[in-house]
Amino acid sequence: MNDDDILDYGRGILLAEGRAVVAAADRLDGGFARGVRLLERCTGSVVVTGIGKAGLVARKVSATLASTGTPSHFLHPAEAMHGDLGTLRGDDVVLALSQSGESEEVVRLLPHLAARRIPVVAVTGRSSSTLGRAAAVVVVTGSVREACGLGLAPSTSTALMLALGDALALAACGLRGFTAADFAARHPGGSLGRQLALVEDAMRPLGECRVARGDDTVRAVFARPLPVRRTGAVMILGGDGGLAGLFTDSDLARLFERRLDHTLDGPIAAVMTRRPLVVAAGSRLRDAIAILEARRVSELPVVDPSGRPAGLLDIVDLVGLVSPERLAALEPGAAA
Repeated sequence: MNDDDILDYGRGILLAEGRAVVAAADRLDGGFARGVRLLERCTGSVVVTGIGKAGLVARKVSATLASTGTPSHFLHPAEAMHGDLGTLRGDDVVLALSQSGESEEVVRLLPHLAARRIPVVAVTGRSSSTLGRAAAVVVVTGSVREACGLGLAPSTSTALMLALGDALALAACGLRGFTAADFAARHPGGSLGRQLALVEDAMRPLGECRVARGDDTVRAVFARPLPVRRTGAVMILGGDGGLAGLFTDSDLARLFERRLDHTLDGPIAAVMTRRPLVVAAGSRLRDAIAILEARRVSELPVVDPSGRPAGLLDIVDLVGLVSPERLAALEPGAAA
């Protein structure tokens, strides 16, 4: 095959899997709603199970449930027969994934679930399968042709089970009223965790920022020693201690470019940016990053409810959260 053939082959696989997911969306019925309510009302854990490729999908669905407010863990159906049944409790719900509904390891698990009166939500091809008949709720995937050339390797079926598993998990999350704060509490690490943190967690506190009064001269302000971490912005305080304006290194450069050297010995209030962009304390860091990127600024004051500055977000401290392309496009010091 040449490159065009490979691209056509890849597009065909994606289209086949995509069509199956769209068809499943059109096919959703009351069983899906009952399944979501059963997961949402679960007072124990949602135990997700499956074997083979469906088992790998089950692990991911379990992770999605756990990260969106539904306690969950994966149960390997074969290991369950060798002691792991002990992880099940009477208030659990089992979410079982099997396209055929006849997977031997999953079917062997069903009598033990029934004996413990643990309800089963099945994601399977046919409600008449062994798994479907044993389940309290069935979410039907329907007849599926695998996308691989042989029609054998689990591909369309696993994509479909993954999409339906996500739909169940996220619908239960929405029904529960899961909030961004709840999500942040479960994702404290990595880039995602940082973006969900509060601006106070990333800002430079006021004691480490450059501040001045409006009647200070530009020359006097820039003659003062710099903070430990250099920043390109000076926050100007009003008489009430509120944020009156912002003056940046770029503002200073523009004064020189326009040959306005005489302003250096005048009050900084005369050349500062009034009513600069700010972000409220308690905001999510991702919202502040969106402002930095959309408005192409490099510094963003953080203010308390009374309008007093609490600190400053500097783009330099957020490298890794802002995309390299956006970071390169930012104009350092722009305040408008």
